[in-house]
Amino acid sequence: MQLTKTEKSFTVIFLIIVVLELFSENALEVLPFKFSPKPLILLSLIIFFLKQSKHLNITTKLFIVFALIFSLIGDVLLMFVENSPAFFLSGLVAFLIAHIMYIIVFLEKRNANKSAIVISVVLLIYAVGIFYILKDGLGDMLIPVILYMLIILTMAITAWLRKDMVPNISHVLVFIGALLFVISDSTLALNKFYKTLPQSHIIIMSTYAIAQYCIVMGINRQK
Repeated sequence: MQLTKTEKSFTVIFLIIVVLELFSENALEVLPFKFSPKPLILLSLIIFFLKQSKHLNITTKLFIVFALIFSLIGDVLLMFVENSPAFFLSGLVAFLIAHIMYIIVFLEKRNANKSAIVISVVLLIYAVGIFYILKDGLGDMLIPVILYMLIILTMAITAWLRKDMVPNISHVLVFIGALLFVISDSTLALNKFYKTLPQSHIIIMSTYAIAQYCIVMGINRQK
C-alpha cells in the first residue's frame, strides 16, 4: 500500500499510541498516577479521517465519524468494567451501534452481483465454534452476546460485498479490518466469559487498533 506523506506521518504517530496502550497495564503499576492512552487510538483516527475525507460524500463521512465516535465511547466505557458490570453492557451497545454505522457505509457500495455464501458459511462456522465455547459462561449476557455476534458477522459480510465496486486496495483494507475486528472481539469474549488468556490485552488491542486503522484507510481510498 502506497502511503502519502501525511498518511506516513499519521501512521507513525498512530503506532506510537498503540504501542503505549499495549504496554500501559505494566506502566500503570509503576506510574504514580492513572493514565491510559486507549482513547487516543480513536481520537487520532477521528481527527485524521476528518482531515483526509474531503473527497467522500457526506453520508459516508457522517456514518464513519459516528462509527468512530461510538467506538471511542465503547473504549471509554470498557475502561470502567471493574467498577460495574453495567459498563460492559453499555460498551457492548456502543460498539454494536458502531458496527451498524459501518454496515450502512459498506452497503452503499454493495455489489449486488457478488455472492456472500462462502464467506457467510465460513464466518458462521467460526461464530458457532466461539459460541459453543462461551455459552456456559454467558449467563444473563446470552442474548446481548448473540445479537452482537450477528451484527459483527453482518459487518464483515457487507465489507466483503464491496468487492469490485471500489478500488481493490479499499476493499482489501476494509475487509481485513472487519476480520480483525471479529478476532479482537472473539478474544475479548473468550477472555471474559471462558477463561483468562495469556497476553489477552495485547492480542485484543493490537487487532482492534489495526482493524480500525484499516477500515479508515480503506474508506479513504473509496471513490
